Amino acid sequence: MQRYPMTPEGKLALEKELHQLKSIDRPRIIAAIAEAREHGDLKENAEYHAAREQQGFCEGRIQDIEGKLGAVQEIDVKTLEKNGRVVFGVTVTIENLDTEEQKTYKIVGDDEADFKINKISVNSPIARGLLGKNEGDDAKIVTPQGEVEYEIVKVEYL
Repeated sequence: MQRYPMTPEGKLALEKELHQLKSIDRPRIIAAIAEAREHGDLKENAEYHAAREQQGFCEGRIQDIEGKLGAVQEIDVKTLEKNGRVVFGVTVTIENLDTEEQKTYKIVGDDEADFKINKISVNSPIARGLLGKNEGDDAKIVTPQGEVEYEIVKVEYL
């Protein structure tokens, strides 16, 4: 059985989304289908087909979330030993050794990743290149532009 690593915040966000889908979106879609049926001929009823499509998406997402929550491996980084090692859930600051540019990322599960707010997936090339290394180590990461060397400046267990 596949396990899904997730931070407590990520698990909570999925639980909230599941609650939204089941208690608000699903009843709204069911009502829209019922209303569209009242308009008559279903073959040429665009509202009906749109509502059915929404229902399919909603039900699929509910199944996806329930499956992930059933196989979640919740990892709270605050309970881990703080030894400066890059592991799932840490916030890591790295410096590009060529440009001296620093970036800070939090390593999270696939469902939590959002590059715009510096949350990267544990399966991303950057995270894979950093995992297991310690504060002060250098890491070579293969990017589309080629290999880039970074220094791990700081590891935080937030």
